Amino acid sequence: MAVYTQVSDVALRAFLSEYDVGELRSYKGIAEGVENSNYLLQTSQGQFILTLYEKRVDPKDLPFFLGLLDSLSEQGIPCPVPIHNKAGNALGTLEKKPAAIVSFLEGTCVQKVRREHCAELGKHLARMHQAAQDFSLSRANALGHSGWRPLFDQIGEKANTVAPGLHDIIAEELDHLDKHWPTGLKEGIIHADLFPDNVFFIDRSLSGLIDFYFACNDAVLYDLAICINAWCFERGGDFNATNARALTTAYQSVSDLPAGDMEALPILCRGAAMRFLLTRLYDWIHTVDGAMVQPKDPIAYLNRLRFHQAARSHSSYGVT
Repeated sequence: MAVYTQVSDVALRAFLSEYDVGELRSYKGIAEGVENSNYLLQTSQGQFILTLYEKRVDPKDLPFFLGLLDSLSEQGIPCPVPIHNKAGNALGTLEKKPAAIVSFLEGTCVQKVRREHCAELGKHLARMHQAAQDFSLSRANALGHSGWRPLFDQIGEKANTVAPGLHDIIAEELDHLDKHWPTGLKEGIIHADLFPDNVFFIDRSLSGLIDFYFACNDAVLYDLAICINAWCFERGGDFNATNARALTTAYQSVSDLPAGDMEALPILCRGAAMRFLLTRLYDWIHTVDGAMVQPKDPIAYLNRLRFHQAARSHSSYGVT
């Protein structure tokens, strides 16, 4: 989450008049994240999240994102529920940007990831994948394997301003991924961005999954690979095999993966590290002046990529 577009009080009140959410009492921007502009709304009926969709989000994808949230919430997945306006639409326009309001979820993001958190995540991720099978729309992964090289082309030699030789490191890894990227894996709708700041807990019980604006159709094991990258490395960079084992074991206790899929885990983890190295690098280089946003350090994902490059099998991740 972030704030790129400043919303005026007058425009917001006019926008909210189209919804049955009560009278506006206060609103404030949310600085975390890098994709869209987000505000926490306080009305006479409670709290809501307002999102204005920025340039990286294709407006044509918004029916998929909002419809998926409607579908998942109806099946008991703890995710934001889109608030439909008086005309029955989940999507509106505010400050000349597509905008939507969703329900506010209770809970907080964990500061120290533990085994119990990873086990909760694994179970809920599997349930989300199962529930999404009933959703009729589909969306290609715009930031999947086929999108990495075009994104890298937009970064170019500027990568070396972040770390010496980074351009050539990325180019060589992209060549390897092109040669070895797996096919034929079990597919479905995945979250594709399930970092700790997109998961809420109350005590050690998972209470919410948020920020579905990268959701797409892809290999479900790739979603696990993203979670391994996001949840199974310590702040200092060390890999936590206990967390990885808890995550994957809990997932498989709910939803089985085909026997051969797990063999692709190392290359999928490499790909997931590359995806976030590239997007963080792009955002680091192209930060918008004056935006209330906190770009994230890309080098953490360069270090994780190096770990994955050394992995020889799924057992390297504590997976039996």
